This record gives sequence, C-alpha cells and structure tokens, in this order.
Amino acid sequence: MVILRHKLQLAFIVIVSIALGLLLPSFYKAANQAMGISKDVSTPKIRSSRPPLPPSRPPQTHPCTCAKGSMLLKDFIPPEQYEELQQQRAKEWKQYKERTTSVLSKPLYALPNSPLQYPIQGFTVQPLQPTLIPGLGMYAETRNSYKVVLKVSRGILNVVKKTTEATVEGEGSSTLTVESSKPHVINELLSNVSYTSAFYHINSGDLATFQFEDDEVVFPIAIKRTQMPILYKMGKDISSQVTIITKTFLRYPQLNKLIDSIRLFYTSVKIIIADDSIEPQKVSGDNIEQYIMPPSQGWFAGRNLGVSQVTTKYFLWVDDDFLFTKDTKIEKFVEVMEAIPDLDLVGGSVKENRFYFSLFYEEGDEEEGGCLYRKSHGHFHTLPGYPECFLADGVVNFFLARTDSVRKVGFDPKLQRVAHSEVFMDGMGSLMVASCSGVSVGHQSNSKTNKEYMKFRKPGEKDKVSKNQLHFSKNYLKCVKWG
Repeated sequence: MVILRHKLQLAFIVIVSIALGLLLPSFYKAANQAMGISKDVSTPKIRSSRPPLPPSRPPQTHPCTCAKGSMLLKDFIPPEQYEELQQQRAKEWKQYKERTTSVLSKPLYALPNSPLQYPIQGFTVQPLQPTLIPGLGMYAETRNSYKVVLKVSRGILNVVKKTTEATVEGEGSSTLTVESSKPHVINELLSNVSYTSAFYHINSGDLATFQFEDDEVVFPIAIKRTQMPILYKMGKDISSQVTIITKTFLRYPQLNKLIDSIRLFYTSVKIIIADDSIEPQKVSGDNIEQYIMPPSQGWFAGRNLGVSQVTTKYFLWVDDDFLFTKDTKIEKFVEVMEAIPDLDLVGGSVKENRFYFSLFYEEGDEEEGGCLYRKSHGHFHTLPGYPECFLADGVVNFFLARTDSVRKVGFDPKLQRVAHSEVFMDGMGSLMVASCSGVSVGHQSNSKTNKEYMKFRKPGEKDKVSKNQLHFSKNYLKCVKWG
C-alpha cells in the first residue's frame, strides 16, 4: 500500500509539472504585461530543435528541351564561323549575367523562433549615402549580458546615437558588435545603426548578417539610385494623348489612303511617317511629320525613328496599308491603359485577325543557350474590369503603347524585313501586353498591285538565315519554334 501511495504521488507530481510547464509561460507573460515589465524578462522559452535550412539552388546547368519541330539555330551558322561566334557569344553571355544578376537574387530563409527582428523586404539605400537600418531588434529571455553582431560585405556600419551603457566595436567597418547588460539599450542602439555602401553602383545590393548567440539571420539591402519620374501632361482631347506612327516604303498610294481614313475620325492627331523609300515623295498635310531615311533601312529602323519623335504619353502603331473605320476607337485603348497602369501595350484586330501569342522560354545551360517556343493564340487571364481583354506576350501589328516603355526595349534595326515577334521577345519580362476585342482597323486590298513594292515584299532565304543567326548570337538561343 505504501509503495502504491508513493507511485500515485509521483504520478500526480509529474502531471502537475507538465501542466505548469505548459501554462506558466503564458501566465508569466500575462503577469509581466499587467505589471508593465518588458517582454525581455519573460520566462525562458523552450525551443524545439530547428530543421536544417535547405541548400541554395545552384545555377541551372542542364540543357533546355527544344519543342518538337524546333529549328536548331546553330545549323544556320557557317561551320567555319561557328567556333569564333560561339566564343564571342559566351563572352557576351557572361557579361550579361554579371550586369543582370545581383546578390539579392540569393534565396534567404527565416529561422523559426528567432529572437531577432530585422527588415525582410523594402530596405533600399542610395549609393554612398548613410541610411538608418529600420526594424532591427533583439528580443531574448533574461541574461546577464547581451551581444549582437551585424556584418555586411559591400558597406560600412555606424551608430548615429551613442550611450555609455553599452560597448560598441567596429564602427566605420563592415562588422559592428554591440554588447550591454540591458536589452532595451541594445535595441535603442540598433535603432540608430546606419548603413553606407562602400561602392558606387546605380543598381546593386548587399546581404547583412545579424547574429545573437546561436541565432543568425540574413536580410537584403538594395543599393539603388533613385530614378527621376517621367510624366506627361495629358489633355482631354485625343491629340494630346496619342501620336500615330507608321513606316512606309514605296507605297504612297496606300499611305495617302491611310491618312485620309485617319482624318475622317481624328482630324488633329499628329501622324509621324518614317520613310525609307528609294525615291521619297513629299507627304503634306496638317500635323504630319515625314522623316526621310536612307533608302531601304528596313522595318525596325523605321519604327525606332518614329518612336524617337513621339512627345505624347502613348503612340498608336499602324501599317501604311491599314484603313481607319468606325471601329478604330483609339479612346478605348487609352481607357484601358489609363485604368491599368501596369500595362505597357495593348493590341486590337486587323480586320477579323486578332493575332496574339504567348512565349515560353527556358534558359538552358551555359554552352548551348536557351529554348524559345512561340504559341499562337496563347494567352493568360482577362484584365480586371475588361472581360474583352486578356494578357498575352505579343499582339498583332496594330497596338497602342506607352512611349517610354517601348523606347526602353527598342526595335533592333538589324531586322529589316523579317520582324514582328522580335520586339516582344526582347521585351519579355519588361513589357506587360494585352489584347482586346472591339477595337479594329481595316486593311487595304490593293497592296499587291504595287509592282515596284512587291519586288521587295517577300524576304529571301538570306533574310531568314540572318534572322536565325541573330537569335543564336544576340538572344543566346539554342532553338526556336514558331507555333
């Protein structure tokens, strides 16, 4: 009986101990808050063992997969030129990666139950300018002494406001150590730590390491020069909002019909004409600017010239053999673009053709390059508030675009006669594109009657080969497929 009684007492003690172990932390926390005691002196918390952090993913090194029916672009390179071109594009690729890859792209992982507080996003500094690091803090259980260490690799650290209640080491260096017996003093000093980048770069970054005992966290610091805003003063009339651009070559009858159709609906919108005809003819009229180019400079060179002369927030691109109709409603395009500022370009229809496509790109390995597949009629979800519009990667040759956005991407003048998807390829990841129904432009049916123009109309095999060679070297592509 005595043994049984002792066993029951022991069991009771164990149960009570477990219960107290679960309840006391919450009890003490509530009591401390009621008495105004800082959470730094709460009861010690029990931490579970942490799982190991996942390793950082290494750079992709495996070859990409060419879609069935793809063109292998190296097949378009003359064998005697291949080795030299391969070395040249490998060098360019390495430099491109150096320019576009930042230390801030490294994966970071937050530790569970960390006593450290730190900024996880949005801390941006001007190059070479001291800036206070926001949100730094240390919240640990009671100790006799507290020490935190802050390290950076591309800058220096300083404490703006000092105190005699703490020891600070490493000011003006990349490693700062703060030690004190009072946690609130530690946090006061941490709120006054500044970071200054040691190198000038307009768009770079640093990784800061913040440590307390066995807890170590890493947070990003973006080093970025502030960009000046580029704004436009838009009036209520369409002529203050949009400029119409076209490129012409030996098609003056078609061009004049286009202009006449524009003026039926838009009497004062400026029209910019890039003209690389062999024997240029004067095109006259109000609010018409004709820019004469050297002969046969090509499709994209003319587009570049036209866009360079736009002074309005938007431009509308049209071919010189299009026709404006009652359904060519530029105002609708502007409405969509103004309602959704993220958009850079919105396309419509040419007659019944609402051509659009999506692009699928896989980076591939360092030697062969990437794989690109263009899927015709591929698109993404609809635009909020505009069910007649959906997002895509490319659209038909009738679109409204933000002038500044397209200028940043540009049109490669090497592409003279075989070009359309290329501006969307170059703009992938930069241009937000949509396609909308309900806005269309007509197309003249008499283009083929221009015999002089038709001599240049269809590109030869040389143009196609040259285009694929450009994709191989400029875009670092292994293969492409036009679906």
